[in-house]
Amino acid sequence: MGEDSAALDFGEFACVLSTDPITGAGANIGWLAVHVACNDVATMGAEPIGVLSTLLLPEGSGEAEIARIMDDIHRAAIELGIEVLGGHTEITPKIPNPILSLTSVGRVLKRNLVTSGGAKPGDVVILTKAAALEGTAILATDFASFLQDKMPPDRLRHAQDFIKRISVVTDGVVAARNGATAMHDPTEGGVIGALYELAEASGVGLEIEADRIPVLPETQQIAAIFSIDPLRLISSGAMLITAQSATPVLEALSQQGVPATVIGRVTAGDRTLIRDGRRLRIEPPERDELWRVLDTFTPGGSTTP
Repeated sequence: MGEDSAALDFGEFACVLSTDPITGAGANIGWLAVHVACNDVATMGAEPIGVLSTLLLPEGSGEAEIARIMDDIHRAAIELGIEVLGGHTEITPKIPNPILSLTSVGRVLKRNLVTSGGAKPGDVVILTKAAALEGTAILATDFASFLQDKMPPDRLRHAQDFIKRISVVTDGVVAARNGATAMHDPTEGGVIGALYELAEASGVGLEIEADRIPVLPETQQIAAIFSIDPLRLISSGAMLITAQSATPVLEALSQQGVPATVIGRVTAGDRTLIRDGRRLRIEPPERDELWRVLDTFTPGGSTTP
């Protein structure tokens, strides 16, 4: 639990591999898939060098749809400075919606390799950027018509643009070179889910101060409208990092324009979230808050019967 990539010993370097699927026919599916897959290898401190894509499309799909998805993949690859190494494309009657699975390949000097299982009592816990960036962007986009009269238009557009912050490649590579002992990419289950998984992987306790976890105003407002917890909302775009000393990690990230905050410490005891004066046990979320919204509301915003 908590390890999203495999590291192969290549002498001085490790080759880091990960694979991740994206389902659905949403806009930018190819762009998103590349960044999500490369985030996983960056969590081990590896610099991504390429991806392989497997694209499965339902019957009736045409060349234009394939071209659109591959253009998305190409655009993301250019942004990250990586290559599309190969892949497979197929139209099959077995599926109702497109499925895109990306395998990412990265490399890292073995001395800089980081896993989710390296945290030790006494380490500080750091979070880059903010909680729930991806979840905020999804809700702001999919429920735009519902939210447009509940928040200022510029704030809604800004929330939709959070998707542009989804890459954590810089976060992971820089932190690994400057003293990170463990890293984890908060995805489904949000920051709380990632904290639990990192603690499980490392066999440690945690003491986290909820009011130190950055939650941007757009996220706070959207979470309040839907009555959800932003700390349990899908959070791609942030990186959870532990380190013996916060200073070199924070300074190196700041030099690259990546904001980061110390949110707690690693302990040998319980896994505790201090919130509103209460000490709560950190448990794995039953499911991401995004699914609770999707089960409760239609895209137009009305409540599901």
